[in-house]
Amino acid sequence: MKTKKQAAEIVNTLEAEYPMSECFLNSDDAWQLLVAVRLSAQCTDLRVNATTPILFAKFPTIDALADADPKDIEEIVKPCGLGRSKARDINLCMKMLRDEFNYIVPDNMDDLLKLPGVGRKSANLIIGDVYGKPAVVADTHCIRLSNRLGFLKDTTDPYKVEMELKRVVEPAKQNDFCHRLVEHGRAVCTARKAMCEKCVLAPYCDYKKSEDKKAAKEAAKAAKKADKQC
Repeated sequence: MKTKKQAAEIVNTLEAEYPMSECFLNSDDAWQLLVAVRLSAQCTDLRVNATTPILFAKFPTIDALADADPKDIEEIVKPCGLGRSKARDINLCMKMLRDEFNYIVPDNMDDLLKLPGVGRKSANLIIGDVYGKPAVVADTHCIRLSNRLGFLKDTTDPYKVEMELKRVVEPAKQNDFCHRLVEHGRAVCTARKAMCEKCVLAPYCDYKKSEDKKAAKEAAKAAKKADKQC
């Protein structure tokens, strides 16, 4: 686990590496971001960003989506996968925004979690990106890098990751830090391979230290074997 001082060093290093930090999902309004983040489940941001303009052109308001037949929504969003459930959630979510929240996307976790299809990850994205409050979006990149760096060890529980990062990362830095983890996770520390040789976080990374130890151990074995053969 990292100390607050170590976390600050990691945050500062990523800030220098990725000066511009922003959400990869395109939207003009809070309710549109809510729709986009629901579509992003098990789908790429690229695909979502290609789908939402079509969806919002046909259903340009909360009322339009709330009054729509879910089958018509599904027809548009099905390229994002899980079309039926996503269409249903979007329709019900917009109904609730209209009928219970006076067309205003909530700014707090409790109310956001009442909306159909909204979990902690989605809620934190809204809280951080729309309202500028401290928030940790524990997506797959955040979880993977948090484990590799050593914020936690061997956990895939997004709630545990969220709570640990909230503990050690300065509140004002949390939201942008998560966006930068996504950038770094896509460019360098990918799920397929951790490219430690070009990683700016290598000096702080538990995974890198572990891999270096393995390499040193293998090199020592090879040298010992070579000595015996001489």
